[in-house]
Amino acid sequence: MAENLLEIKDLRKHFNIKNSIFEKKRKILKAVDGISLEIRKGETLGLVGESGCGKTSLGRTIVKLYEPTSGDIIYDGKNLTNLNFQEMKSFRRKIQMIFQDPYASLNPRQTIGDIIKEPMEIHNLYDKNERDKKVLEILELVGLNNTHMSRYPHEFSGGQRQRVGIARALACNPEFIVCDEPISALDVSIQAQIINTLEELQEKLGLTYLFIAHDLSMVKHISDRVGIMYLGKLVELAESDTVYETPLHPYTEALLSAIPIPDPDISLKKERIILEGDIPTPINPSGGCRFKSRCPKAFEKCQIVEPELREVKENHKVACHLYNKV
Repeated sequence: MAENLLEIKDLRKHFNIKNSIFEKKRKILKAVDGISLEIRKGETLGLVGESGCGKTSLGRTIVKLYEPTSGDIIYDGKNLTNLNFQEMKSFRRKIQMIFQDPYASLNPRQTIGDIIKEPMEIHNLYDKNERDKKVLEILELVGLNNTHMSRYPHEFSGGQRQRVGIARALACNPEFIVCDEPISALDVSIQAQIINTLEELQEKLGLTYLFIAHDLSMVKHISDRVGIMYLGKLVELAESDTVYETPLHPYTEALLSAIPIPDPDISLKKERIILEGDIPTPINPSGGCRFKSRCPKAFEKCQIVEPELREVKENHKVACHLYNKV
């Protein structure tokens, strides 16, 4: 088994919010609330969950675009949590991010060549002539060419802009990339091309991915392991095939039942799990299991005690009192 490249221990990211100027007391939004996991060198860990569950906040906290409230981020044996800006700079070469909206994440006043060269300039990589050569190499890697260097982001399609976003992430020769829903804003036909590009780059460059997405079928295709998030918590974590074939957590079962099937005859026969009850808020969530108000299998213990993420089968962890009997 490959060694761990990244370890997250009890990571939390809380935001202070105020709904109006008349409220004196600030509320706390617990976007990421005590997540622990490991990502192995060379693997792709998929992270799925409904909107608002904290997936993007987790990704941004890992790369320290958000400062963690508490917990540890250990990258290749080094704890990044308390590093200052200058100390963190050397690690930013190794840890990069691909953002969800390729248009919003690219500077509209810069050419594509300048966008890709900027990280090299910040980290003093290569001389001026070498940077141009490196940009061409990276553009070819992501399926673009030298004619695109002098163009601006608005001159590209959504898929091409996302390729530019991938190219920028590769500019500093990273080892680990957080892919924050990199295909959700793209047409279905383009999504497959981007996924294939990411897989080819991983094979050529030995990259490690945290792949955040809504599309459960796409996550299964690209991921070695899959984690399921709900309201700031990790509720299930296992090998990709295991999660999709034998899910344990009731929330995972409901998510998988919602995957569309192209064959209408099979789709009509498939049992869909419709979640009822109130959708809880991540602002000061109540005690017990966070899924209790929507869970069809909830019982008395779920109302009082919050379940821990535990290994109930080999390489299969779940946070549910149905399996955590201890």
